[in-house]
Amino acid sequence: MLNILRAAGLAVLFATAPAFAQEETLRPEIPADAEIRTVIAKAVDDFIRPGYRDFHAAAGALAGEMDALCAAPSPDALAQAKAAFAEAALSWARVEIVRTGPAIEDNRFERILFYPDRKSTGLKQVQALLAKPDDSTTAPGGLSGKSVAMQGFGALEFVLAGTGSEALATEADGFRCRYGRAIAQNIEHIAGELVVLWEAPDGVQQAWKEPGPGNPLFRNTQEAMTALLGVLVHGAEMVRDQRIETFYKGEDSQTFPRQALFWRSGNTWTMVEGNLEGLGRLMHVSDMAALLSEDQTSIIGSVDFVLKSMLRVTGEMNSDIEAAVSDDSQRQKLDFLLVNGRDLIGRLNDQYGGAIGLTSGFSFSDGD
Repeated sequence: MLNILRAAGLAVLFATAPAFAQEETLRPEIPADAEIRTVIAKAVDDFIRPGYRDFHAAAGALAGEMDALCAAPSPDALAQAKAAFAEAALSWARVEIVRTGPAIEDNRFERILFYPDRKSTGLKQVQALLAKPDDSTTAPGGLSGKSVAMQGFGALEFVLAGTGSEALATEADGFRCRYGRAIAQNIEHIAGELVVLWEAPDGVQQAWKEPGPGNPLFRNTQEAMTALLGVLVHGAEMVRDQRIETFYKGEDSQTFPRQALFWRSGNTWTMVEGNLEGLGRLMHVSDMAALLSEDQTSIIGSVDFVLKSMLRVTGEMNSDIEAAVSDDSQRQKLDFLLVNGRDLIGRLNDQYGGAIGLTSGFSFSDGD
């Protein structure tokens, strides 16, 4: 367990440097330890742990649909498997922002979703395996020693929606389907590990809830709160930098629609929406507004407004990314998302962080 906590500490180290202002006269009053502990406990108990439980359930449903597809292929069974994929991916997107703790040990994060894959390493490996089947990959636990790019959602999306995927509707227990089933089972297994590790009362949840001397993650509540804010800020950065800018960088820039996450299955915006929903849910269930003085609570309202505006626009986006980047009205919406994504980062980092006593010189964006 100590190794888990040490590994988790590496992921938040950038966020746990002395981030609070050094001069009392230059900073607002830092919330009391008890107030911060309450917020941290709510984040763990009401967002992180339920989020992983939901993901585990959705991954189990996906594994079940893949099993049914392999046993009795049909167009309807394939459609059901694709729908279960979208639900499981959405469930992951909501808790994906928690890029710390057990998720970053043993490459779990990358094994669930290897992205961005700028050199198409994963795609090439998956295509090579489908061209030259290796039954060892479909045996129980057979994927655990393979490349991370062959184990998760990215590989499964190509199985379900890539070239040759139509065969899944007619070919009973073929290698492609068995490989897809193995991926789904692998995702379910990793999700189960995350649940177990976060549910252990003396493990990572204790490290978050009880900062102090001897804690392998946080020496004090201020470091823990900085890390929690880092989850939000870096989650917002991921939406802008990895989910959108990977394929669209601005009005006059080139576009790369086939670099978009899940462009084949039309689930690019599913992931963006899940990420944004996760940010809003974490902020509210942890009651981060409770750390603000009465004259600063409008900060939460402004973050909410930006999140809702972005979610409204993502709901209007064409799931066909190639069509979206070729349409002027869609490109205007993409520009809107980029601008508001940057605004969201600033409101979380500068406005909220500053209001609870983070130094104005500290930047999550820089990793300083």
